[in-house]
Amino acid sequence: MTVKLSRRAALAGAAAAPIAASVAAPLRAAGEGGAMKPLHARAFKVGDYTVHSLLAGSTGRDGVKDIFGGGASDEAFAEVAQENFISDTSAQFYFTPTLVDTGSEKILFDTGLNAGGITSALADAGVTPDEIDVVVLTHMHGDHIGGMTDDSGAVTFANARYVTAAAEYDHWTGLPEGNGGADRVRAKVTPQAERMSFIEDGGTVASGVTGMAAFGHTPGHMVYMIESGGQQLLLTADLANHYVFPFAHPEWQTSFDTDKDAASATRRRVLSMLADSRTPMIGYHMPFPAAGYVETRGDGFRFVPVSYQMMG
Repeated sequence: MTVKLSRRAALAGAAAAPIAASVAAPLRAAGEGGAMKPLHARAFKVGDYTVHSLLAGSTGRDGVKDIFGGGASDEAFAEVAQENFISDTSAQFYFTPTLVDTGSEKILFDTGLNAGGITSALADAGVTPDEIDVVVLTHMHGDHIGGMTDDSGAVTFANARYVTAAAEYDHWTGLPEGNGGADRVRAKVTPQAERMSFIEDGGTVASGVTGMAAFGHTPGHMVYMIESGGQQLLLTADLANHYVFPFAHPEWQTSFDTDKDAASATRRRVLSMLADSRTPMIGYHMPFPAAGYVETRGDGFRFVPVSYQMMG
């Protein structure tokens, strides 16, 4: 089966219903000594599936124009920032894996920067690492594979099988030693090769979980459609690494993208699909809880985050 990102028919037969949050976690929970701490997990219903958005880390960065404004003039970039009430010099980065509980399997998409971040977020969702059945790697940048092992090298998800794109694995393992990204993949990912299966465009991870090629950010970057009970949700991974700039101007190049022209074309194609169908999304670097919708705005798009009414 091949899923065509460029056509609306890719979503035919499934309603783009609002994200339900009947099982959403409370906003805060008691921490050590009775102090209140923010929860790093939010739960949504997609048909019969429960989807948990997991905040595994967050950090600030400067030099935003250099990161998200490739090809943009300083004036145009600053104008977009001003229109959206944000800085054009600094930004907050979020790292948000997603857990999909189908009732028969717990499927984790990406693992964050480190084992501590992902295990803490999973704990807020009431899940332990040994309960994870499947780990899907949307791609193999360090902030997506970092939580696969802890600082000692111990495997975090001891009972899981692994899924990733064949093109992604082949790319990183084909690079020479001394390449930082490739060396990280060899340390984190390659030891799990015997438990790993490789997916192509349109391949199935589990019932209702379909991989869709979205190459450009990396050579094998994939997004994943979640379908259950006539509802859909797209996990967009690193299709857009900021909630404003890549949406407003998909053609502006992002420094993290390997093939910047391909990434921009893929971004416009997928965002157009989401806007036309009103299908909800979760983006790995969107502000937590990272879920929302896409609407058309001028020649670009706008990310519309879920409102508190949907959060419970």
